[in-house]
Amino acid sequence: MAIRLIAIDMDGTLLNPKCEITPRVQQAIQTAHKKGVAVVLATGRPFIGIERYLKELELNREGQYCITNNGALVQTTINGKCLLEVLLTFDDYLYFERLSRLLDIHFQAFSKIEMFTSNKNISKFTIREAWMTGIPLSYCAVNDMNSNLTFPKLMMIGSSERLDSVVSSLPQVAVERFNIMKSAPCYLEILNKQANKGLSLCFLAKRMGFIREEVMAIGDQENDLSMLEYAGISVAMGNSIKKVKKVAQIVTKSNQEDGVARVIEDFL
Repeated sequence: MAIRLIAIDMDGTLLNPKCEITPRVQQAIQTAHKKGVAVVLATGRPFIGIERYLKELELNREGQYCITNNGALVQTTINGKCLLEVLLTFDDYLYFERLSRLLDIHFQAFSKIEMFTSNKNISKFTIREAWMTGIPLSYCAVNDMNSNLTFPKLMMIGSSERLDSVVSSLPQVAVERFNIMKSAPCYLEILNKQANKGLSLCFLAKRMGFIREEVMAIGDQENDLSMLEYAGISVAMGNSIKKVKKVAQIVTKSNQEDGVARVIEDFL
């Protein structure tokens, strides 16, 4: 069956290690468009962190969509209007902020337009996230936070080894009630239990009139597993973690070797 929708993760997949879209990848995506194939960026980043790439790929048009915050939001690419929202509450924020202090790990929270940290000694990983995505960063003590806020996602951040230790120490109730997974070695993402890339990709495919057999998904990290499991054609990058390669039907080249372009070229 022909592929009519391609969902592509960004960091470690679409983007090379310099956070660039190479000319070959850009050309492959443009060729897909000319053949009538829809391309959707499916990322852990907030909308502000993908706008320039949407423009670069000419995806910022009417009738185009993106999946952001690891599936917590499905948005239009032209103005970021939300079609689907699966959010965390302020009580969820308070729970994980307290838990992060108990586990002695840095913590950050995302609204739709801003990132907050309650850590006075702001983590270098938090600063990197703000720099990489362009999302405004604010230090805000817990007592000063707006209790009306809701959050697409929360994050615990630290070295890979430290986060592995944190994962093993998480209360079972947290694991059962929330969707918790790594999106990168230094980022542990916390979402509503019903928020993931797979569910959002399913929602979007149905909205666009496609069945799962017509969907291809490409990714590299744990947060991509749900959309790879949903898609009719699942593709792991050559630089993917072992879990992703095990689930995927196809393993393409790495993000340093135009892996996204190669698999699109092969299918189109």
